[in-house]
Amino acid sequence: MSFQLPPSLDLPPHLSAHKYFFVCTLTVAAWDTLVLSPRTWRLFKTPEWPFLKTLFYILRFLMPIEFAIVAVAFFNTNFTQSQCNRFYLFEPICTAILLATCSAVHVIRISAIYEKSAGVIGLFTALLATQIVVTGVSCAFYFSVPLKEGQGCIAGPKEVWVGIYWVAPTLLYTASFSLAVSRSFQSLKDKQLNLWKLMLRDGLNLYGAIWIVNVLNVCFWFIVKPTGIEDPIRTLVTSMAAVLTTAMSLRIILSVRGTLVSGGSFTGNLTGQSSSRGTRVVSTNRSTTDPRVAPTYTLDDMRTKPESEWIEDTKSSVTDRKGVIAIEDPNADPNNIGVKITINREVGYDGGYPQAK
Repeated sequence: MSFQLPPSLDLPPHLSAHKYFFVCTLTVAAWDTLVLSPRTWRLFKTPEWPFLKTLFYILRFLMPIEFAIVAVAFFNTNFTQSQCNRFYLFEPICTAILLATCSAVHVIRISAIYEKSAGVIGLFTALLATQIVVTGVSCAFYFSVPLKEGQGCIAGPKEVWVGIYWVAPTLLYTASFSLAVSRSFQSLKDKQLNLWKLMLRDGLNLYGAIWIVNVLNVCFWFIVKPTGIEDPIRTLVTSMAAVLTTAMSLRIILSVRGTLVSGGSFTGNLTGQSSSRGTRVVSTNRSTTDPRVAPTYTLDDMRTKPESEWIEDTKSSVTDRKGVIAIEDPNADPNNIGVKITINREVGYDGGYPQAK
């Protein structure tokens, strides 16, 4: 006696792998949405609302909404093929919008760290425009993969060349990663850092992760060989690539120190400015009219100046003994040893949310 499984359970190997991998994609999307919730709220409370912040919230909500809807069509066994014929373009169109928004983040951010260079802006504007046109045209060459009733709804490419849908954004992310790395290494002329600290300071791991996942997706698209028109293997990695690209682009925005206006500034410039002012960190503003007034000192850039530089600074007499900072003034009145220390500094927390300290 033989028992025949229903089509929703009797899945071919590639379709079964597609469903398992999509579950992983949904898990990553849900995890990212949960983890970024506190930082999303803190960013929302900041008074400024530049374009980069607007893009953050578009990505923040579009990505989970899109893939939640796609998951319903993919896993709902009651979703018929006639319904799929009216729905299948939803994912490629929404993903094209998602990728264009991510790419806009890269355009703004790379242009900012290159201080609005005309050449950089022109290059990335051309790449972004090409991406929008290519992905828009490519959507017309998707079709509803002919699956059995109960096996879900998947959009697949009619021809292999439709993979240019992913080639176009990959070219932009390649340029973005290359220029970000180049700018970081240029900053080493002002302040030497080891490669690990340099990567974390400038978010090179974020740009690199986006580049790697998109290159792997393009390679998978053009190298893998489907068994037939009903085989959706070419689109196996595309959803994960879109989710990871969005997640890393959100973190690129959050990694900006200070304001997001005009795309923010390059972190290496902030570090270089702090180092150049290192010999002026402690300054004395002593009253010459009243000798009884205690000397006043202003400490600037305490957050960015390493402790070793404080100790080695020959123009300030700052030492640390048992956690107590002693500041000595050779001209101070021995009968009036009061010291006033003023710290006037905005300290960034969690990727650049300014808070007065």
